[in-house]
Amino acid sequence: MHRKRGFARSVSFFMILTMMFMTMPLQTVCASMVETETVLSIAQAQNARENILNFLERKDVQEAMIAQGIDPIEAKARVDSLSNAEIMRIADKMDQLPAGSDGLGFLVGTALIVFLVLLFTDIAGYTDVFPFVKHRN
Repeated sequence: MHRKRGFARSVSFFMILTMMFMTMPLQTVCASMVETETVLSIAQAQNARENILNFLERKDVQEAMIAQGIDPIEAKARVDSLSNAEIMRIADKMDQLPAGSDGLGFLVGTALIVFLVLLFTDIAGYTDVFPFVKHRN
């Protein structure tokens, strides 16, 4: 008799738990189609975020940030808080910016443009800067 009651208790306990879990309010799930572009843009944004975080982990970048008064941990936290569109925009600009430029090319280009402008104005007769340009008097 005690065996039957013990067995009945364990079965009834199992049934109570089963019925309780079956009647609990459950969230409904709505499934819909996901576009390929959405999946790709999310993957690209995650890739870009990882690239930027890897860039911020470099020692020379951290030294430059510290020299300018930026905390590297705070910079990483700010990158983590950016939206996917902002991350993609930053990653695109990072790919377009020159790496390791010291300004010498800019200086040479500017000097060349100034020289050419002065040369053409000297040839046209508006200025008298270069002695090797012959003027008609």
